[in-house]
Amino acid sequence: MQFIVTGYDGTDDKALDRRMAARQAHLAMAKEMHESGHWLYAAAILDQGGKMTGSMIVCEFESRQALDKEWLDKEPYVLGKVWEKIEITGAKVAPFWDK
Repeated sequence: MQFIVTGYDGTDDKALDRRMAARQAHLAMAKEMHESGHWLYAAAILDQGGKMTGSMIVCEFESRQALDKEWLDKEPYVLGKVWEKIEITGAKVAPFWDK
């Protein structure tokens, strides 16, 4: 199953500090998820000034439960309280992007 996961950072004064503190661990996990075929592509969400305020990931897992167990339960941006709100919706990637 394919999903779009959108993580929205907190809006408090320490939100960007939390993101930057967890960023290297997040990117290391992102690389693993991409190499294993779970992450199809991803992008940071930017505000008008170019500051990172969230993330968008298009991913593929066997199920929503697998997504949680294999990724989100270990995601540094979740554990580090970077993402204040997470939206997960089912998706279907266009055939020419599908692996």
